[in-house]
Amino acid sequence: MKMLTAIIKPFKLDEVREAIMDAGIAGVTASEVKGFGRQKGHTELYRGAEYQVDFLPKVKLEIAVKDEDVDRLVEAITQAANTGKVGDGKIFIQPLEQVVRIRTGEADEEAL
Repeated sequence: MKMLTAIIKPFKLDEVREAIMDAGIAGVTASEVKGFGRQKGHTELYRGAEYQVDFLPKVKLEIAVKDEDVDRLVEAITQAANTGKVGDGKIFIQPLEQVVRIRTGEADEEAL
């Protein structure tokens, strides 16, 4: 099993969610986060004053999947989140040791 963490632009969330569902993945957790990478923030004008925005709004998706679903899911997220511009995001893939469904006590792949 793997845990995929994807950081995407907020306006791409609906497209990515649909792509995840189309890929046959049942669940995803989404969080609003802030951060920066190569995009490095930008300056904005507010009431005539210019100020630096260092941390940009992003959406963090966390998805637990079976090993055989990883490539299909990465492809779906990559296609749906891509704008071709700096700041499109990243996908991190980590091993997932154990999963337990609280309601039934099912473990590992049965819990996904």
